Amino acid sequence: MATLSVLDRSGKEVGTYEIEPADLAPHINRQLLHDAVVMYEANLRQGSKKTKSRAEVAATTKKMYRQKGTGNARAGSRASGVRRGGGHIFALRPRDFSYRLPRKAIQLATRMAIASKIRDAQVVLIDQLAFDAPKTKDMSAILKAINCAGQRLLIVTAGYDVNAYKSARNIEGVKILPAADLNALEVLRARNVLFTKEALDLVKQRASKSGADETAATN
Repeated sequence: MATLSVLDRSGKEVGTYEIEPADLAPHINRQLLHDAVVMYEANLRQGSKKTKSRAEVAATTKKMYRQKGTGNARAGSRASGVRRGGGHIFALRPRDFSYRLPRKAIQLATRMAIASKIRDAQVVLIDQLAFDAPKTKDMSAILKAINCAGQRLLIVTAGYDVNAYKSARNIEGVKILPAADLNALEVLRARNVLFTKEALDLVKQRASKSGADETAATN
């Protein structure tokens, strides 16, 4: 059982929060985490590279010089891939690199990533993170107070909060997501993960529901 300190906006401890990492994921499967990260990174690739083949290069089709009598090798096309300005011999084409793992595997990988952060003491918990209006200065002050400033940080809120999002989006190295949009890549690439108490409650609730569904399916 892991016990997390619940901090307020000034960095003062206002309570504790108990969570069992095994409730999120019974074990950490490094291969599944690797597969999930590779999938997300592959899906981010644009695949828009393109080079011209010899058929697409703008060049005359006139024979460069006569076939015999010059002492040079035979040559007929200026668009040949061995000549400067010619087409690529193995021209690159646009390609879709995206693919998808099974839904349950993706969800399990996300829970494993969160559980690994909890076990490594890389989760920070705050009681609430509400703003009356977007204010980057206030967000920066909060992160400094809870010792999360100047690092790659993922902030997780219960839902999409436009004021919190706008307050954090311009801070270097900080990304903010609602709990429903969490994925293994974003969790693992962050040095620390800052959860609001409500967001962590939501993660626990969804994990218990997924566990119940898996148990029912096996029975």
